Amino acid sequence: MELLDRPLNVLAFGAHPDDCELKVGGTAALWARQGHRIKFVATTNGDVGHFSMAGGPLALRRRAEVEECARILGIESEVLDIHDGELMPTLENRRTVARIMREWQADVVFCHRPWDYHADHRYTGTLVQDAAVLVTASYFMPYTPAIRTPVILYMSDDFKRPYPFQPDVVVAIDDVAELKWDCVRAMPSQFADRDSWIARYFEGIPAADEERAEHILGIFRDADAAIADRYRERLIDRYGELRAGEIRHAEAFELCEYGRQLSRADLDRLFPR
Repeated sequence: MELLDRPLNVLAFGAHPDDCELKVGGTAALWARQGHRIKFVATTNGDVGHFSMAGGPLALRRRAEVEECARILGIESEVLDIHDGELMPTLENRRTVARIMREWQADVVFCHRPWDYHADHRYTGTLVQDAAVLVTASYFMPYTPAIRTPVILYMSDDFKRPYPFQPDVVVAIDDVAELKWDCVRAMPSQFADRDSWIARYFEGIPAADEERAEHILGIFRDADAAIADRYRERLIDRYGELRAGEIRHAEAFELCEYGRQLSRADLDRLFPR
């Protein structure tokens, strides 16, 4: 497989400045250690994702947070200046997503599945899917050279309709888990502030600052542990029974049929171990 013969160019599109970090952060860190080029793109600026601040100040704060995450992970980061909650699958936004994919010469692209509780998540997935074929069309935005359709993968979620997430590759992230937790710590606007989204939206969050931050971090540790437990059989297939039994945290991805198609065996070879 020719993708194994050179460093990969990897993109992840998340709806908000934190989505890629939570869903792909460990895998990105592993790939970055191997010398691959990784970029996270937030399709909105997150300017309403807080309960006591909003607008420009929050957008700037959240961009600074994911820039720090990029430094931690050894990757690059970009935040599009589209208002949180207002992303639409327009032609203009399709062009933007296609342009970013082309300029990065993307081999692998991650996105949300196009059915989700949040419209920004759904439309991020839709925009990536809509751009999948157009990036190969030489006369669509002809000033940015066409590329081959990349491998496109959905990030994991728990939604059941129209069908539940079905992982094609599961990646053990224990070796870089602390980098991912450092990213959570670097985004207090979402995961530590008294008026952060998680602190106010979820029930049972402690009031004291340190306890609150540690409790919220635990939610995301537990989420990655749940992925490892839920897809233990896939981990056994990939890592062998002995090692798979020791894996505590993992990230999982599903191949999108609109992108370049690879067998599970080729995906296992492509992804970091």
